[in-house]
Amino acid sequence: MIRTWPLYAKLAMLMLLLFLLFYVIYLGQQIILPLGFSFLFAVLLRPLEVALLRLRIPRVIAILLVITIALLVVIGIIIFISSQIASFMSDIPAVKRNLEDLGRQSQLWIDHTFHLTARQQDVLLEQAKSETVNNLGAMGTFNIITTSLATLTLIPVYVFLFMYYRTLLLRFATQLFADEHFSKVEEIIREIRYVVQHYITGLLTETTIVAILNTVGLVAIGAPYAVLLGLVGAILNLIPYIGGLLAILLTALLTFTNTGSAETMTWSIIVYLLVQFIDNNFLVPYIIGSRVKLNALFSIVGVLLGGALCGIGGMFLSIPIIAIFKVICDRIDDLKPWGQLLGDDVPTWNPLSGKNFRRRKKTGTQKSAETK
Repeated sequence: MIRTWPLYAKLAMLMLLLFLLFYVIYLGQQIILPLGFSFLFAVLLRPLEVALLRLRIPRVIAILLVITIALLVVIGIIIFISSQIASFMSDIPAVKRNLEDLGRQSQLWIDHTFHLTARQQDVLLEQAKSETVNNLGAMGTFNIITTSLATLTLIPVYVFLFMYYRTLLLRFATQLFADEHFSKVEEIIREIRYVVQHYITGLLTETTIVAILNTVGLVAIGAPYAVLLGLVGAILNLIPYIGGLLAILLTALLTFTNTGSAETMTWSIIVYLLVQFIDNNFLVPYIIGSRVKLNALFSIVGVLLGGALCGIGGMFLSIPIIAIFKVICDRIDDLKPWGQLLGDDVPTWNPLSGKNFRRRKKTGTQKSAETK
């Protein structure tokens, strides 16, 4: 007789496993983040590597050429954004004056609304500043900079190793399971590769279009630094759901501090809201497509959880990781309910209506059989 665990024991075990998993991710984020980004880049660059291999170029040289091309593109984007930031920095005195005016107006509004005097507000700001500096510290800043540089240095190395040892890793993944599961494992690996490539290329295309729309809209309303703000808004938009809101707030603030015009700031918000409407209703469904079917609830929770565990990098990686997990769940019978939970296929039946969905489904099958 097989003894099954009660529901509360299963839930307790699941919560314990999730806690241990999240704790390990939090502790090892400096190792996990470079590996995660490297895996995505290796999958993304695979078609270019295949194209070079068809030209009879040796494999190692082909991988090095692919990584070099990718690095040149990234460096070009960084140089372009840096030039825009340098142009923005030249107007810092005017921005500072506008910020001071905005600060005075905000202090008056807080004093009038919450009866908190300007001196009390200054004391609170100084306390917050000192706590932030004490928590970060000089060594903290140095550690952050060195860690970021080390991560950026490791990513190209990891990408090369992932691409070079691709067949070794695939053989290991298939040999972990019995021979009768080989076809299913092969299908899962192929689907994961397709989903990651489709998602990343679609995301890059979407980001390019959003940057163009942002820039054109800001130029039309006469906002300063339209190219820089358009690019920053498009990059922030890579963070699902939350990035769009951050882009609107940042653009509104920078537009107002540069122009001092509430009208221009309002038009910049309208432009970004319009671009967000186009992005959510047209670009995401038709460019990223139906391959990444994740519902908004678990997407937002995943982004917030990734940010809490691994910072901004975790936010970027959260959606691809959830999509990969959903692909695995959809092809394993015991995990299919989890795949359905993460998806956006909402059932038409009402679970609170008192009707048994499984029984109704079986009855429908029987009726169709009888009809035949």
